[in-house]
Amino acid sequence: MASIIKASINLNEIPKDKIYVGKKGKYLPITITINDEPDQFGNNVGMWDSQTKEQREAKEKRNYTGNAKVVWTDGKVSVAEKQVTPQESEPQVDDDLPF
Repeated sequence: MASIIKASINLNEIPKDKIYVGKKGKYLPITITINDEPDQFGNNVGMWDSQTKEQREAKEKRNYTGNAKVVWTDGKVSVAEKQVTPQESEPQVDDDLPF
């Protein structure tokens, strides 16, 4: 375990239209940031419902759902590998073409 984060989410701020049903329940895609410096309340983690690429590019205001703080860390946080979707992967080349 690399870190423990203690968080609170304001359920009144969750946009109901962004909740989707998955195989094991209902989900809300969220984005979480860990900041270098804490705010005036000691929180150094921010959470908001995730935005689409178009919303980010249009600089739409984020819908913050909560704050948190890192309460323990071993100092060894690693970055997860990026998952490549089929649209992002390189096009397949078919070497069996007759030309």
